[in-house]
Amino acid sequence: MGSIANAFSSSIGKKLIMGLTGLFLISFLVVHCFLNCFVFIPDGGLMFNTGAHFMATNWLIRAMEVVLMAGLLLHIVQGARLTFQNQAARPVKYAYHDGQSNSKWYSRSMGLLGTLLLIFLVVHLSQFWTVSRFTGIPSNDANGHEDLYAVMKETFSNVGWVILYVLSMISLAYHLLHGFASTFQTMGWNHKKYTPIIKAIGVGFSILIPLLFAAMPVWIYLGL
Repeated sequence: MGSIANAFSSSIGKKLIMGLTGLFLISFLVVHCFLNCFVFIPDGGLMFNTGAHFMATNWLIRAMEVVLMAGLLLHIVQGARLTFQNQAARPVKYAYHDGQSNSKWYSRSMGLLGTLLLIFLVVHLSQFWTVSRFTGIPSNDANGHEDLYAVMKETFSNVGWVILYVLSMISLAYHLLHGFASTFQTMGWNHKKYTPIIKAIGVGFSILIPLLFAAMPVWIYLGL
């Protein structure tokens, strides 16, 4: 038992946990983005509210939310530990260091990008998830479902929130640009034939998913 704990507490073990939780969170982003894209359907938010109602009442989804929160917290904790570990490993910086020669700036800034995303996540959960799961939404739509779409319209009528969400999605895009490919590398899924394909898919994913998320508040703010 101790050997297993030591293995996961090692540098490689920490990266392995980051990879596993990263894969789980990537799959969540796909599902979450798909359901949120219902806001683009011009039906007054009925389809979006139906999806939100399913997510809020399905017992399996509710159980998975607990797993998701645990995975997210583990991802955050391990990310912070790796960041501090890397900083401690080089307490004195070189007189000259050309970081661009070895890595992209966002690869070296995962701690900062992750912190910005954590702040955004706290705001996002307080505005939507907490309201939907705990405090309740006072109005219902034509189908009798809680009108979460109305909450989105009210929130994104404020241009400040729209700007915050768009900037946060830019941070997510850069976070994914490094995280997607490094996750597969950490898991040891490297192959000279398939790795370039994985990297290309990662770039596409890192652009498309944040772009769709960023388009939602802009879409609602503009009344489209």
